Amino acid sequence: MNPIKKLTLTAMIIALTTLTSSFIFIPAGFAKIFPIQHLANVLTAVLLGPAYAVTQAFLVSIIRNMSGTGSIFAFPGSMIGALLAAILYRKTQSLKFACLGEVIGTGILGSLACYPLATLLLGEKAALFGFLPAFMFSSFAGAILAFILLKILLKNNYMKGFFYENSINDRRL
Repeated sequence: MNPIKKLTLTAMIIALTTLTSSFIFIPAGFAKIFPIQHLANVLTAVLLGPAYAVTQAFLVSIIRNMSGTGSIFAFPGSMIGALLAAILYRKTQSLKFACLGEVIGTGILGSLACYPLATLLLGEKAALFGFLPAFMFSSFAGAILAFILLKILLKNNYMKGFFYENSINDRRL
């Protein structure tokens, strides 16, 4: 896939992720735990690779924080999750490992990295019983959704060109 197509797909994922996770779900109170960003991390990692996955996670975090609907905790966690998902998918060509990378990267490493700041800003009890479970649940749910969505797309031949082309290109790099 050429760079223009990759950038276009990345921009579409950024726009959809930002809109759905920042604005649509805010009134319902789901923004902090809704797994759309984790779903986007895995999709971008699998379809486009590490550079685009990290770019997507970075831009969505920046846009959401500038709009006042983001969380400073989502920034490092999403970056780690997107990168780990992309690396594991590139090494194994397995959707399961890509999703596992998102869960480990964002849900575990990201939440633990943000925990000291969450404790300072939210207090120890809120960080331990609110922040950590929400962060981990959101990552886990997003990874499951990504796995199901990618399986459906593959099964129905919608994305085979993406996967096969990326697989060939990944082996060359």
